Amino acid sequence: MLVQVIAQASFIGDLGPKYLFSARDEARVSKSVLAGRLLRALHNLLETYPAFIALVLALALTGKTGGIAATGAVLWIIARVLYVILYAAGVPVVRTIVWTASVIGLVMMLVRLIG
Repeated sequence: MLVQVIAQASFIGDLGPKYLFSARDEARVSKSVLAGRLLRALHNLLETYPAFIALVLALALTGKTGGIAATGAVLWIIARVLYVILYAAGVPVVRTIVWTASVIGLVMMLVRLIG
């Protein structure tokens, strides 16, 4: 997640250092297409990241970290990395399929938790 935040922040340089080092009280948007895509991908990550962390913690606390849960966690991580790359490249349909794979990874983790 930290890598994705840094990547997104790296492409908003057109806003200027004065703005970037300020409190950002006035909302500005980068004109960079890539910065916009990376920001949207980051917002998308923030929608599923809490569920992933909650599942990881619940699985660890219940001692159910192996099997399908581990496979689901790895699937989620790989899919999220691929998702950012595909989103940044502007690939539409495959990106959605990869996002779906990340959700399947979460479901796999949930199945192990409740099973």
